[in-house]
Parts: sequence; C-alpha cells; structure tokens
Amino acid sequence: MEEGYQKELQLLPSQLSIAASSSSSSLMSSRPMDSSLSDAKTDTSCVETLKWQAAEQIKLAAIEKAYAERVRELTRREMELAQSEFAKARHMWQRAREEVEKAESMKEKATRKIDSTCMEITCQSCRQRLKP
Repeated sequence: MEEGYQKELQLLPSQLSIAASSSSSSLMSSRPMDSSLSDAKTDTSCVETLKWQAAEQIKLAAIEKAYAERVRELTRREMELAQSEFAKARHMWQRAREEVEKAESMKEKATRKIDSTCMEITCQSCRQRLKP
C-alpha cells in the first residue's frame, strides 16, 4: 500500500506542472488587449498607495524626531537643575563643616580656659586646688 502512495506522489508533481503550463498558456492566449490597461491602472494605484505609505512614514518619523528632541531638551534642563542643586548642597555642606570646626575650636578654647582657671584656684588655707 505504501508503495502505491509513493508512486502517486511521484506522479503528482508532473501532473501539477502540466496543469500549470496549460493554464498559463491558455491565459496568455486568451488575454485581451484591455488587460494591459487595467494592469497599468493597478500599477498606478499601487504606486500611489506606496507614495501615501511613504508620506505617512515620513510624517511619523518627523513626529518621533520632534518628540525625541523635546525629551532631550527636558533631560538637559533636568541635568542642569540637578547640577545646580548639587552645587548648592555642596556649598551648604562646606558651610556646615566650617561651622562645626568653628564650634569645636570654641569648645577647645573654652576647655583650655576652664582648665587654666582651675589650676589657678587653690585653697588659701590648705593650698589645695579646687575642682569646679
């Protein structure tokens, strides 16, 4: 049974090719002259459709380009703003650091002054130093 199926498959392409060649020859011989005009109209409408599609794609590309430029401009502004904020924050941090150093310096001076004052305070009767 399988052998018969394989023979059928071998015959099938040749039968298809015969049918195709006979139908194409009949189409060519039976084609009227007006079909070339309809083909030209079809070609013209295809060209017009392609032109319209190309114009639409150009419009879309222009819209996308404008959008990308707008996003680029907004991003540039955001970066400038971020850089400005960062510079302000750095300046505030430096001023705070200076204030801390100033406070530590004042604290150190006050501690030395207290220490030096403590050394000077002594009891008159027993000559011992007093703790503040």
